[in-house]
Parts: sequence; C-alpha cells; structure tokens
Amino acid sequence: MYRPSRRAVIQGVLAAGGVAASGLPTPAQELPLTPQCRDDGPATAAQTEGPYFRSGSPGRDDLVEPGSKARAVTLTGFVLTRGCNPVARAVVDLWHADERGAYDNQGFRYRGRVYTDEKGRYRLRTIEPGLYPGRTRHYHANVAAGGKLLLTTQLYFPDEPANRRDGLFRKELLLQVASSGGAMAARFDFVIDLKM
Repeated sequence: MYRPSRRAVIQGVLAAGGVAASGLPTPAQELPLTPQCRDDGPATAAQTEGPYFRSGSPGRDDLVEPGSKARAVTLTGFVLTRGCNPVARAVVDLWHADERGAYDNQGFRYRGRVYTDEKGRYRLRTIEPGLYPGRTRHYHANVAAGGKLLLTTQLYFPDEPANRRDGLFRKELLLQVASSGGAMAARFDFVIDLKM
C-alpha cells in the first residue's frame, strides 16, 4: 500500500486551494521545498550570528520601512523537524541590512520575528538587502521552539556574483526565488533538530 512521505503531504498542503502560505497567488506557491528536508535528513546548516544581532526584535510580519525604494521580498516557508514534521509556534527571527548595506544597530529597522502557524508555516514581508564590503547579499535568521534557540543561520540569494567571493556562503542555504513584476517571492524551509 502506498503511503505518501511527509514531504509530499507538506507539498500538498501548499497546493491546496491555489494559494501559498504567504497568500500570494499560484506562481509564488510553486516554489519547491528547499532541498534540506527529507525523511530523517540533516538539519539546516548553522552559521555565525554575526556582529549585528539585537535581542528583543518586535513581533511583526512586515519589515518594509516607509519610503523604501528597495525591491520587496515576501519570504515564506516551513519550520520542520528532521523527519519533516511541521513545528507549530516556532519563532523565526529575521534581520538584515537595508538597501544601502547598513544595519540598524540602534533600533529595529529590518528586524522582526514571527510565530509559525499550526502547520509550521511562516511569512515575512521585507526587502532585498543591499551589499556591503566582504559579504554577499544575505538574511540572518534564528529559529526557536519551546523557548529554546535551535538554529542560527544565514540565507543567500541565487545568482549573486558575490556568492563566489564570500567565504561564509553555502549553497545549501540558498533561497528558492521567483520574480513577479518588481517584487520577489522567496522560500526557505528551516529544518531543526527537534524530537516531536
């Protein structure tokens, strides 16, 4: 008797109704699961937090600052266990540089955190961060569940020339992206080492 994998079930959840977890229309929802999730596969690779983390980021799903001319990005995905089980009420904390490549170290511009829903989905609206010397374009992320920090990592954009020169870049941390007009849909599924 055929039994679908957890990965197939999760893909089916997104396909149902023709609308992605982000609420974007069908083209954005067609972004595939990022490759790290497979039954009993490895967790998402950890990376350095970097010097610009600030605790206490606000709970919000829209990080776009008024007047920003940067390209808008809607980042969606799941938080999953290594066995591809969705993790409800996990915290995804995101921070990154602004369009000029600068971090806000006094306030909380381009910083925010959200909880996953009952199916482990998260959604954040932000911008494509600017470049700064020595680094390629990237987001920073922490993922916590049950009050415990389980993952600190960085997410990278495909087809960036600076990826080849950035010593921290890892291809397994690439976002899946699709463009529509002047906006971008991006997806990354965090796989955490959590027993459920």
